[in-house]
Amino acid sequence: MRRPGGHGPILLFGAGGQVGSTLLTGLADAFGSNLIVPDRARADFASPESVREIIRQTRPSLIVNAAAYTAVDAAESDRELAFLVNRETPTAIAEEASKYGAFFIHYSTDYVFDGQGSQPYKEGDPAAPVNVYGESKLAGEHGVAAASDRYIIFRTSWVYADQGRNFLNAMRGLAETKTELRIVSDQTGCPTWAGAIAEATLEAITLITGNAEEKRDFSGIYHLCATGHTTWAGFAKAIFERICLEPPRIIPISTEEYALPAPRPRYTVLDTTRAEECFAIRMPSWERQLDDCLSSSKIPTN
Repeated sequence: MRRPGGHGPILLFGAGGQVGSTLLTGLADAFGSNLIVPDRARADFASPESVREIIRQTRPSLIVNAAAYTAVDAAESDRELAFLVNRETPTAIAEEASKYGAFFIHYSTDYVFDGQGSQPYKEGDPAAPVNVYGESKLAGEHGVAAASDRYIIFRTSWVYADQGRNFLNAMRGLAETKTELRIVSDQTGCPTWAGAIAEATLEAITLITGNAEEKRDFSGIYHLCATGHTTWAGFAKAIFERICLEPPRIIPISTEEYALPAPRPRYTVLDTTRAEECFAIRMPSWERQLDDCLSSSKIPTN
């Protein structure tokens, strides 16, 4: 991977998260001591000014933000914090990045869509979130795009990893104690491994940082998720088939039967054609990504 023009530092926010922790390894290999990774105490995303100050001190040439408020249900009663972390601070990063000519990579979500569609969403399709989390992430997209002309926003979907709080690990825990599980079967999306997102991001960075001669403009929104789609019940079934000798019985239920504080969109499959064409990224199927996640981790499989 070539270093960005100007050889300025690379700044990574959110290195402790699912995507950020994998990105940390790849960026450290590529940039070594040129990589700056402030911890959560220093980079307080509830305080945009603290993040601005880090950028002013480091004057990076590339910023990657993998930090976010992702508690979908808690956001319904914590709207102010969700918007602060997901809109105000990313917008502040974009503003400071613009001042120093830094390229900014940011992550958003399939939950910016209302889920009323039946065909994979393209980047330009109307966004209409049905919950506060989605609203805050869409507001962050708008803030970043308004503040900078050198940015990439990657919209991801149903992100999981072998560590942290996510659907994969929730199913692993339940499989140890339950013989029967009621799981929603009327929400459709693209389960995406954090490792695949990180790898694709690093490929995009390779193009961006090696682009001095081409002067190609990569700025914009891209959909970055696994190919194919399934439901939560289908995802659970695939997990159990791989990790359980005697998998729990899955009882499919509707969204209404599994009441949660935040409404969920029913269909958020994303069309990834634009990212494939621009960055030559071909994301593996969600089934292959699940296999890759399990094989790269310490999770026992059948």
